[in-house]
Amino acid sequence: MTLPPWKVGELASRTGMSVRALHHYDEIGLLSPSLRTPSGHRLYQQADIARLQQIQSLRLMGIPLEEVKQLLDGAAMSPREVIDLHLARLHEQLALQNRLAERLQALATHLDMVESASIDDLCQIIQVTIAMEKYFTTEQLEVLRERRTSIGDAHMHEVRDEWNEIIPKVRKAITDGVDPASPEIIAIARRWKALVEEFTGGDPKIAQAVRTMYEHEGPTLQQQLGEVPTPDMFAYMGRAFAALEQSSR
Repeated sequence: MTLPPWKVGELASRTGMSVRALHHYDEIGLLSPSLRTPSGHRLYQQADIARLQQIQSLRLMGIPLEEVKQLLDGAAMSPREVIDLHLARLHEQLALQNRLAERLQALATHLDMVESASIDDLCQIIQVTIAMEKYFTTEQLEVLRERRTSIGDAHMHEVRDEWNEIIPKVRKAITDGVDPASPEIIAIARRWKALVEEFTGGDPKIAQAVRTMYEHEGPTLQQQLGEVPTPDMFAYMGRAFAALEQSSR
């Protein structure tokens, strides 16, 4: 067995790394050979090989090359801090994987409920899912999942049908100039409020997140969900809710 120094090809052969990777390590200053031949060929000594072993160990922990370089070049970080850094990164990755699994399960459940679905349908569902994740916290999404489970899919369809009935009536009332304090609209306000409370569990922060989502993502949501409230409807129904509250005093 020959002892170092080794040329780059021999080091690659003995460690299972590629010559290209070793060249890259040299280019970024992560592992530069201690020696070179007169013709410029890299020669790696024992200390270089020991550093390569450290690099590979840290890489196995998922630490990026730039951070590996900082650690090995004397950045002020203890071994415990290295472990904590890796644990934090793993927890982030696990959280992302869990969110992806939940998203896929929700998509699978939805697709099981429809007789046929195209790629366009799937893409629209994904757009709605991503839109929700933009406006709700992780905790709020969990509350909504629990609400959906407790309500049941059959009742969820009934709720959607009721929204599909209410929203056109509100749109027509706005077009016709109907007073939002009229008995007809007050009755709609009661139904609207009950549906929102059923969906949100009465949480005002979730209700506000729902409104914000509809105001910003209305066209996307309408493609998948059908009738959805618009900003002018929220403003109109806000006056109706005020009248409803006044009449309840």
